Amino acid sequence: MRKYNSSFKTAFISEAGNKLKNNDYFGFVELDKYACYVIADGITDMRDSGSAREAIEAVINAFQNAPGISKRRIKSYLHFANKELLKGKSYEKLKASITVVVTDYQKVRYGYAGNTRLRLYRNGRMFLASSDMSLSQELVNAEKLTEDKLAKHEERNNLFSYLGKEKFAPYVSKKIKLADGDIITLYTRGIWENVDEGELADVFAEAGNDPVEECDKVEDLLLSRQPAELDNYTFAAIYIDKVFNDPNQRKRIKKIVTIAIIVLVVEILIGLVIFLWRRDRRQKQEDMEQYFSNVEAYMEDNNFIRAKEECEKALELAQKLRDTEIENKYNSYLICLEAVIGADEAYDKGNYTEAKEAYLKARVRVKYADNTGLDYIENKLLQINEYEQVFDNIELGDSLLERENYELAEEKYLEAKKKAAAIYFDDGKQQALDALNKLYDEWGAAKEELEKENEKQAADEVSAAELVKQGDEAYAQGDYDGAMVFYLIALEKYTKLEDTVQIALLNKKIIALNEKQEEVEARMEEAKALEEQARLFEEEKDYEQAKIQYQYAKAIYEELGKDNKVNEIQGCIDIIDCKIAKDEKGQDSEESSGAGGNANAENTVSGNSI
Repeated sequence: MRKYNSSFKTAFISEAGNKLKNNDYFGFVELDKYACYVIADGITDMRDSGSAREAIEAVINAFQNAPGISKRRIKSYLHFANKELLKGKSYEKLKASITVVVTDYQKVRYGYAGNTRLRLYRNGRMFLASSDMSLSQELVNAEKLTEDKLAKHEERNNLFSYLGKEKFAPYVSKKIKLADGDIITLYTRGIWENVDEGELADVFAEAGNDPVEECDKVEDLLLSRQPAELDNYTFAAIYIDKVFNDPNQRKRIKKIVTIAIIVLVVEILIGLVIFLWRRDRRQKQEDMEQYFSNVEAYMEDNNFIRAKEECEKALELAQKLRDTEIENKYNSYLICLEAVIGADEAYDKGNYTEAKEAYLKARVRVKYADNTGLDYIENKLLQINEYEQVFDNIELGDSLLERENYELAEEKYLEAKKKAAAIYFDDGKQQALDALNKLYDEWGAAKEELEKENEKQAADEVSAAELVKQGDEAYAQGDYDGAMVFYLIALEKYTKLEDTVQIALLNKKIIALNEKQEEVEARMEEAKALEEQARLFEEEKDYEQAKIQYQYAKAIYEELGKDNKVNEIQGCIDIIDCKIAKDEKGQDSEESSGAGGNANAENTVSGNSI
């Protein structure tokens, strides 16, 4: 009804000018509710490119498929046309300037790209004008070029937006209300390069009722200039004699106002809810960040228990806020804190081996918590290593004492005492003192026999030979640390005796022993790594993989003759087997429960009894 209750008249001219082919194009379609007018100027040098025609056909087709006057719709028409030109398989890309005008017979909206032009005349005066998307137009806008010089400026066709461009950015206007008697003109550069804007304005200042006559006047004006190089030119005039008036407009406005009031009230309520929700969320966010700030502060002070409490609070708020990224971060911190606290408990109880393993696990965990607390863990591991050095010296002294090597045993006990005192390790210091007292008691009795030896040289040679022998025996038994002790002591004695032959022999044995120890240590580390991997698989309940890793570790310990470790690993494997059997039994129970009826109930009771 809109089209038949309004009056729009359209006329146009389109000629090739001095060119062999007209690459300009104009097209329009008037539907019941909407009308679309399109003008395009092909800007390719190809004579038969057809870029303007393809662009207009694409816009008209898109408009007919989804007619509308919204900004989004007009942009979609232009983008569709741009895609169609980009599909062109010619050796030269298809390009065109374009202007699209869409009206609902009451209002009008236009969009364009390039330097085709639109002018709207009202009451004999120009009411609206589009702007070229060219470098020359930018110079005019920047007041570096006057308007009257634009038509001949060398950069007038240097466009920054046009159809056929990869990064296409058209302009779309706002809605403009039409009035009876309005005239919309569309034209290409063949017109505006040769006819002044003022002259065009004069034509439509005294326009009649027939758009054909005005188009002819414009063409006569153009041809009267007799330009030497006349490009393709197209001019279209749309006369709006009568705009559509909606008889139900007042009712519609009243209805719209009523709906708008309801919508406004609803929006206010929604806004209030959103405000309160956002305020609560913002408060939770601030509290969460404060709790986490406390976590970092407590961790810096090595107060991991308080840090854990604050981290749990922060994690709870992150869960309420449904912030998955922050929740994962805080959870990583919490796991790290729990690992450190567990390690500290073992450390405080004097279980240094257990504490060391726990700190090593914690050191892995801190990688997922921005390495916070890493220095603390490293210091604890360093202290444990120093404690282990004290214990190692005491154990080495005990080993030497068992072999009646009192001087070296004393040396190791004194080293242990000195080391313990240096690191303020009271327990280790006391153990070293107790070991020294025991040593001196045994050594006192042994000295009576040693004083009977008259020939120190012979005694040293015998002692050195015995040490080498003991080292060989220890090596044969797999006691490489004991062998190294004997070899080093023997080497020291032979050095004092200046026995170069024995020194050379011992050096070879020490080199071979070092290589063997490195090999054993490497295998032990490999076994420990397998144990750790097995434990991780076991934690993830991947019992099959856990069993395989334990079996690999067991094989290495058997190879190295570590019977205690073999038994320990076998125990772990047995536990894994029990877990696998339990899982299989659980699966069988679930399968049998699907049989239905009383049998299912009986099986369930039987399974629980077991």
